[in-house]
Amino acid sequence: MLLVIDIGNTNIVWGVYDGLCLQAHWRLATDSKKTADEYGILFTSLLASAAVPSQRMSGAIISSVVPSLTATFGELTEAYFQQRALVVSAETDTGLTLRYANPKEIGSDRLVNAAAAFHKYRRDLIVVDFGTATTFCTITKEGEYLGGVIAPGLGISAEALFSRAAKLSKVELTRPKTVIGTDTTGSIQAGLLFGYAGLVDALVRRIEQELGRSAFVIATGGLSSVIASETSSIQKIEPLLTLEGLELLYRRAHGDFPRTHRI
Repeated sequence: MLLVIDIGNTNIVWGVYDGLCLQAHWRLATDSKKTADEYGILFTSLLASAAVPSQRMSGAIISSVVPSLTATFGELTEAYFQQRALVVSAETDTGLTLRYANPKEIGSDRLVNAAAAFHKYRRDLIVVDFGTATTFCTITKEGEYLGGVIAPGLGISAEALFSRAAKLSKVELTRPKTVIGTDTTGSIQAGLLFGYAGLVDALVRRIEQELGRSAFVIATGGLSSVIASETSSIQKIEPLLTLEGLELLYRRAHGDFPRTHRI
């Protein structure tokens, strides 16, 4: 069984694969103050609750954009699962040609998403990941990672609004009944949700203009289901794309990747 771990700034999404099948997965709040033992106890408890035997782990792979936690989770996988984790970086074999000026600057989550999307669809792609930041990655049908866009995430935008405007209180990020808000809550929700959907559509349109052709647009990340339905550009939601990509990259690293494979 394979342990796959995606460490983000806001959430840690992780799961367990048995062969090509994702047996179970969880989303936890990221806490850089937690120790390897604290996370280890939490992981083993969640695995036990899902009747997944932790002693059957035969591998582990980590994607991390939180450097302070990368080592913590390396300790966790060795101490609690007796596995030295593969840590995704720009040197990892993703099957893509990286056209970025400095590939080491690409977040590992973006690399994992791009690899998963390309090997699944084999066409011109734009992958939009709704996380702490909202990232747009552009991949050609030839497997070239061209780059993309990094924008403040919806959560960050909302927090900035609430922290800078004393009379505005936090609201639930749900779809309001109308664009023209008839109260403060609805007005904020309209601005955040519809405004952010407009941002996504505008950036996708500009990327396609530079690319010179249309692309298949995929959404992933924690807020993808909230935003995607309000856009005109997103064509597919892949909520577990990062975990799928981690499983793929682990098998690539171990030579277990048939040419006909599709996630």
